[in-house]
Amino acid sequence: MKTIQDWFDAYGESHQNPTNKLFHWVCVPTIFFSLIGLLMLLEIPVLSELVPSQFSPIVSVGGLVIFSGLIFFLRLSFAIAFGITLVALAVFAGNLYLMSLPNFPFIQAQIGIFIIAWIGQFIGHKIEGKKPSFFDDIKFLMIGPAWLLSFIYTKIGIKY
Repeated sequence: MKTIQDWFDAYGESHQNPTNKLFHWVCVPTIFFSLIGLLMLLEIPVLSELVPSQFSPIVSVGGLVIFSGLIFFLRLSFAIAFGITLVALAVFAGNLYLMSLPNFPFIQAQIGIFIIAWIGQFIGHKIEGKKPSFFDDIKFLMIGPAWLLSFIYTKIGIKY
């Protein structure tokens, strides 16, 4: 089984160019935020019947994706899983806030953000001259946010 550092090293191979890294610092969190926001709109009928309606966006496909990712990261690094949990809570809170705004075009905004951020990602990879890592393994879509978190951890002295 790969270690978290193995995943980060493999991901980092196609993220050496400073401009591509900058695009990733902006686009990866934006994609994560918008994707989870859109997935929060997809209820899981069996689960949504068991919880109060105000929790249905959390007990959704978005919540299931986050939960699955956390299990993946718990097997690799408790510290990274904890950090991703904090990020996920902020993502849920931000999306719940946007959903609560009257007349806010939530779906249109999230789709627009998602598309623009992916365009940014591909521009970054064009500059880098290497294809995105997830073309080799879909799990790299989960590694992106954790890879960024690893830089924050290193900067503040947290071992992962």
